[in-house]
Amino acid sequence: MKGCSERLLFLLLLLASSSLLSAVIAAQQTCPADLDSKCDGGASDDDWEGEFFPGVPKIKYEGPTSKNPLAYKWYNKEEVILGKKMKDWMRFSVAFWHTFRGTGADPFGAPTKTWPWEDGTNSLAMAKRRMRAHFEFMEKLGVDKWCFHDRDIAPDGKTLEETNSNLDEIVQLAKQLQLFMHPRYMHGAATSPEVKVYAYAAAQVKKALEVTHYLGGENYVFWGGREGYQTLLNTDMKRELDHLANFLQAAVDYKKKIGFNGTLLIEPKPQEPTKHQYDWDVATTFAFLQKYGLTGEFKINVECNHATLSGHSCHHELETARINGLLGNIDANTGDPQVGWDTDQFMTDIAEATLVMSSVVKNGGLAPGGFNFDAKLRRESTDVEDMFLAHISGMDTLARGLRNVAKLIGDGSLDDLVRKRYQSFDSEIGALIEAGKGDFETLEKKVLEWGEPTVASGKQELAEILFQSAL
Repeated sequence: MKGCSERLLFLLLLLASSSLLSAVIAAQQTCPADLDSKCDGGASDDDWEGEFFPGVPKIKYEGPTSKNPLAYKWYNKEEVILGKKMKDWMRFSVAFWHTFRGTGADPFGAPTKTWPWEDGTNSLAMAKRRMRAHFEFMEKLGVDKWCFHDRDIAPDGKTLEETNSNLDEIVQLAKQLQLFMHPRYMHGAATSPEVKVYAYAAAQVKKALEVTHYLGGENYVFWGGREGYQTLLNTDMKRELDHLANFLQAAVDYKKKIGFNGTLLIEPKPQEPTKHQYDWDVATTFAFLQKYGLTGEFKINVECNHATLSGHSCHHELETARINGLLGNIDANTGDPQVGWDTDQFMTDIAEATLVMSSVVKNGGLAPGGFNFDAKLRRESTDVEDMFLAHISGMDTLARGLRNVAKLIGDGSLDDLVRKRYQSFDSEIGALIEAGKGDFETLEKKVLEWGEPTVASGKQELAEILFQSAL
C-alpha cells in the first residue's frame, strides 16, 4: 500500500501494551471469526468479540529442528544475545495497514483477500471488529507493539469534525485493547501550493499527534508520499522545501506543547508516487534537517525496500543514519530485485538480515524504535494462517541475523580485516590527520620523504568468505 496512493504524512505508533492485551484476549468468547456464526446468541457488530483465529495456537519457540510452521525456529525472545534479550534487540511491531487492511490489490488487479470477519463496509462497527482481530493476532504472535496510519483504523468522514469523531471512537477501543488517500493531497500536503491544503494537513497531523500521545505511542513517523514534484517547470522547489521545514517545526512545537515525549522520525523514499520526493534517501534527508536546524528534533525511519529504490542497499542507508546519530526505527521489508517498484515483501534473506542486524548492534539497539513489519502478504496468499506464517518467517529471519552477528563478533576475523585496512592511520601522521591537523605542507614533506606509496589489497573476497562463514 505504501507509495501507491494519494497520501498525506503518516504516523506509526509503537505501543507497549502486553499486560492490557492479555486481559482483553482472555475475556473473549471462543467461536469462529465468521459473520454468519452466532456467538452468545448473536451479538451486535459493535460488541462481537469471538475468537478470530481459533485454529492458531500461541506461537512458541521450538528451535531450529522444529518442523512446525506455526513455531519460531530462531526467535527466542527471552534468550540473551550480546548482552540483551532478543525481544529488546528486535522490538517487533505489527503494521495494521498491511496486515489487516491489505486486500491483495495491485495496479493491475482487483483485491484477492476478504478475511472472514470483514463485511465489506467501512463502518465504525467494522473498524471495531477489525481492531479486536488485530489484538488477538498480536497476542497469539507474542508481539506487544503495533503501528498504524490514522485513516486505516477509522473511516474518513465528510468533514474534519466527523473524521476526528470517527478516529476518537476507534482510539477509545484501541486504548481498551491495548492517512491519506484523499485527492486534496494530490499536490502534496506540507508542500502543496494551496494554503488551505497545508492548513488541513496541519489539522490532521495535530489530531494524529494527540492520538499518539493519548495511546502512549513511542514514535511518530512522517512519510511525505506526495512531498515532491512531477516536473520542475511548474514547481518552486525552494518555497516548497521552506514550507515543509516550517510544517515540521510546527509539529515539533505542538509535540512539546502537549507533552508528547516520543521520537519524531522521517522516512525517506526516492519516488513512487511522485517522480522526485524531497526525502530521497537518508543523506538527502540529513542535509535537509541540517539546513533547517532540525537535526536535534528528528531521527530516521529506514525502510529497506525504499533503500533499494534509491539505488542503495538497506545496509548503506542504516549505516548512513547510524554514523550521523539518526537511526531510530526500521521498516523490516524488502523488494524483488526483478521488479522495479515498492513490493513490501517480508525479509527472508539471511545475509541481508545479518547486515541489517550488524548496524542495529553497532547502534546499541533501536529503542524507543524497533522493527516494524511494513510488509504484506503476497497477492496469491489468501489464507488467514498466512498472516502468521509471514510474520514468523520475518521474525525468525532477523533473529537468525542477530545470531550471525554474534558469531562474527565472537570470531573477530572480519573486524580484524577491517582494522588492518586502516592501520596506517594508527601512525603518528595518521593521528594528526584524523585530528584535523594534517596541513598540506606537512603532508607534502612526508610524501617527499616516503616516495611512492605501496597500496595493499582490499581483500574483498576474503571479507565475503568470512561473512558467509557466519551464515
